[in-house]
Amino acid sequence: MNSKGDFKLIIITGLSGAGKTLALRCLEDLGYFCVDNLPPNLVSKFAELFANSEQTIKKIALVMDVRGGHFFSTFFDSLKYLEQEGYNYEILFFEASDETLIRRFKQTRRKHPLSREGSIVEGIVEERKLLYDIRGIATKIIDTTDLTPVQLREQLRELVGEKDGRSLLITVMSFGFKYGLPLDSDLVLDVRFLPNPHYSDDLRPKTGEDADVENFVMRFPETRSFINKLSDLLLFLLPYYVKEGKSHLVVSIGCTGGKHRSVALSRKMGEILSSEGYKVSVRHRDINRE
Repeated sequence: MNSKGDFKLIIITGLSGAGKTLALRCLEDLGYFCVDNLPPNLVSKFAELFANSEQTIKKIALVMDVRGGHFFSTFFDSLKYLEQEGYNYEILFFEASDETLIRRFKQTRRKHPLSREGSIVEGIVEERKLLYDIRGIATKIIDTTDLTPVQLREQLRELVGEKDGRSLLITVMSFGFKYGLPLDSDLVLDVRFLPNPHYSDDLRPKTGEDADVENFVMRFPETRSFINKLSDLLLFLLPYYVKEGKSHLVVSIGCTGGKHRSVALSRKMGEILSSEGYKVSVRHRDINRE
């Protein structure tokens, strides 16, 4: 059962069109359990559900805003409940200039949730009035008027303690070129230039997960040089991918059949990146093919 003090609860609110949806997606990429447009009067039930759950969900982000209609009037009652029950929470309030909000609504062709007869300006004015008191108690006010999506993601990472980019999930995937390229690859490396264990009668039935195959592949100077250069390249690139807002990177390493060389090298790269503090998943797409 979860302890109430273990939760990291972020409540996202603010003006429509100010970037709340983008913020929620970013937090989801950072490992938060996210719920959009939760009526405030359901916060108590939601909190009890997770407090009594056996699942280890520790980071939660909730968007509560005027789309909740008359339910939104219970916002402060919900905060009082959280405080009385000992839940820790932060409120992120998103806003932008009227001109920016109008432009965004025009671009998306969406109706403001409070607009009457399609008037975006009237909707913005009314929403500012409704949110005035909530803005005053916000933990952090984020003005997205001059922020690009990448800058907003970076600011959120800093706010929630993900400053070093180790939240990036890296998948290192081995594959065989004879079966085609993995469609979701971001980087593709061809290791068919390395000596092939396939031509050894003893090694052919085995895979790169077997120690003797790995030893065969790694004993060559060109293999070790390749590993060193590739790890240097990736460790150089990864912080820049994070800076641009990337949350998942797929590095595909391919040999002819995807069974020997690519498997051994994918495992090795996974170990190196993990030792640097990155979250790494190693997959072998074609290891079981005949």
